[in-house]
Formats: sequence, C-alpha cells, structure tokens
Amino acid sequence: MNKKMIFSWCLYDWASSGFPIIITTFIFATYFTSKIAINEIEGTYQWAMATAISGIIIAMLSPIFGAIADYSGHHKRWLLFFTVVCIIGSSLLWFAYPNPNYVFYTLFVVVLGTVSFEIALVFYNSFLPHIVSKDYLGRISGWGWGFGYFGGIVILSIALFGFVKSAPLWLDQHTLQQVRICGPLVGVWFACFCIPLFYFLKETPRTQHSLVTSIRLGCKDLYETIRTLPQSKNLFIYLIAHLIYIDGLNTLFAFGGIYAAGTFKMGLSEVILFGIAMNIAAGIGAILFAWVDDFVGSKPTILISLVFLIIFGAAILLVTQAKWFWICGLALSLFFGPVQAASRSLMARLADPKKSTELFGLYAFSGRITAFIGPWLLGLITLHFHSQRAGMATILVFFLIGGVLMCWVREERKDIY
Repeated sequence: MNKKMIFSWCLYDWASSGFPIIITTFIFATYFTSKIAINEIEGTYQWAMATAISGIIIAMLSPIFGAIADYSGHHKRWLLFFTVVCIIGSSLLWFAYPNPNYVFYTLFVVVLGTVSFEIALVFYNSFLPHIVSKDYLGRISGWGWGFGYFGGIVILSIALFGFVKSAPLWLDQHTLQQVRICGPLVGVWFACFCIPLFYFLKETPRTQHSLVTSIRLGCKDLYETIRTLPQSKNLFIYLIAHLIYIDGLNTLFAFGGIYAAGTFKMGLSEVILFGIAMNIAAGIGAILFAWVDDFVGSKPTILISLVFLIIFGAAILLVTQAKWFWICGLALSLFFGPVQAASRSLMARLADPKKSTELFGLYAFSGRITAFIGPWLLGLITLHFHSQRAGMATILVFFLIGGVLMCWVREERKDIY
C-alpha cells in the first residue's frame, strides 16, 4: 500500500474543502445576497437559481465525462483540468464588487466554479478503488472526509478571523476587499494542497482511442448503462436510496443555519460558531467510523448513521432551549461524515472497476438530479403550517425512506478488484 499516494489523495479533500464552505455556504452566499444583489429577497432568489442551474449541469455532465474518461484514460489529466478551472473560478471572485452591476458576473463565476468542482470530484472519487484494496476502502474514504471537514474549519477560520472580521488595513473596506479576498484565498488554498496528489498519484493507462472516438463510445456506453441499469437491481436500488437520503442531508446542510437563527434566535456569529463546531464533530465521526466501515461493511455503517440521524434529528425538533439544540446538533453532526464516507466506499465496492469513473458520474448524478425536492418540500410544509419545525421534519422522512431502501441493497464482501 502506497502511503504517500493515499495521504495525497486524502489531502485533496482538505484542499477542496474551501470552495463549498466559504463560497457556497457561509461567506460568499451571504455577501452576494446582502451586498451585490439589489436586495436580499432578490439575491436569495438569484443565488437559488444559480445553484439549481449548477445542479442541472452537474447532473447532466458528470456521467458523460465519466464515461468518456473510461474510454480515453488520462483520469488524472481530467482531474487536473477541472481542478484548475475551479481554482480560476474561485480566484475570479476577487472582481465580484459590491454592486448590482456585478450580479451576473458573480453568478456566472460561481456556477463555473461549482460545476468544475463537482465534476473534479467524480474523477477524484473514481481513484479510490485503484489506490487501496477493498479491506481499506472504508478507512481511506472516511479519512478523506475527515480531512475535508477539518480543512474546511481551518480555511473558514482564516477567512473569518484573518480577513472578514479583522479587516487588515491594506485591504479597502469601502469595496469590501476583506470579503472578496476570500475567493483568491480558496484558489490559493486549493492550488497549494492539491499538488501532492498530482505528484504521487499514478495516472490511469492511456487507451488507443482518440478523444472524438472516446466521446462517441463513452456516450454510447453511458446510454447502454442507463438503459440496462434497472436490470442491475442491486446497484439501481442503491443509487435510488442514495438519491433520497442524500437529498435529505443536503437539505439539512442548506437550512440548518436558517432553522437555528429563526427558531432559536441565534445571531450570525453564533450560527457560524455552531457551523465550525458541527464540522469538528462531523470530521471526528468520519474518522472514527472509517474502521466500522471496513470491519462491518459500508451498508451497516450507512444504516447505523441514518438511524442516529433520525433519532437526533427528531430530538432537535422537540427541544426548545438553545443549549439542548447545541447538544443534539453536535450529536447529529457525528453521523454526517460516516454516512457520506460510507456511501462513497460502498459505491467503490459495487462499481465495475472498468467503468468506475462512469459509475461515479452516475453516483454524482443521483446526488443532484432531485436536489430541488428537499428544499421545495421543506419550504412548502413550513409555509403551510407556519412552522420551521414542521418543515424541518420532512428531512427525517428522506432519511427514513432512504434507510428502508438501503435494507434491500446487497453488499458484496469479496475482493472485486
């Protein structure tokens, strides 16, 4: 087992962590709605539409690029290309000035960065079954998620306390350079910490197919895979189950801070502090459950995580005091990482290694194609019952349905590599 290659693979999770936590979740999303858009209502709508557009593009392109790469080879070059595009997109947010004239520029750059970030992860994830044997899939996947969570904490802390809150004198506060610099910060962070991966990771063998031939064969093979996927009952059920419970998890990520602020009257600083604490708990959970994944299996790890997500999620809906919200919220966070890491390792166990990138593209597709349903249903129930608690309760339904479907998934515990 090549320890340098494994460490550099995990370090990529650390490197890429800045984009989702700074740009799509905490800092730039808030900056756009409050400072660039005409008003917060219009800005929230525009940001949501950009997110939806990104999701559609990712859902359509991920399996296509995966299929093409499986025919052309050069997986590391594809990964490098989309990583560089994401780095450039992040850095270009320096020019996202606090002016409504920069609304469409900012949204275009964010969509570009988000799409390239997610497609890069398709290639990144597909390397997992090639760098370790099946006996270590759970541990390495869990360690990678753990690296990502802790990397997100570090870069978010640097951004908040080094720039946004302290506002160094060499940055022009009138044009909010202390916020805009967080874009280049993500780019530099990503560029620096992804270098070891491209140095130590072995490239997949090059095929004899030209790029044009690879596109034609890849799209044809993808069509056949999708057409015959229902016949591969085990993989088909897993992708449906993953689609449902990940939709619930993504909705929880998107609305957790809103629920904390609205129901428990937390201020922005406390919400961010709670977010940092949640990432610490999630990172610890991902690392600790990495061994559980390898010893008892990915499927049991997912089911255990979903059970506790339902238990602590229900508790959060019932408590009325902020201190109990903190306790239950951090307990809930312990199972974020395990369910995500075990989902990735289970996909690696189920995928045909000859079509791993294509199938990880479908895996990304299953995590995106219905991403609008969770937020839409939450908003509808919240509006109907005039209660954030009622809206958040819909997330538990996604966990429950996904968990029930997971019971029908058969995990092969033999070495398929």
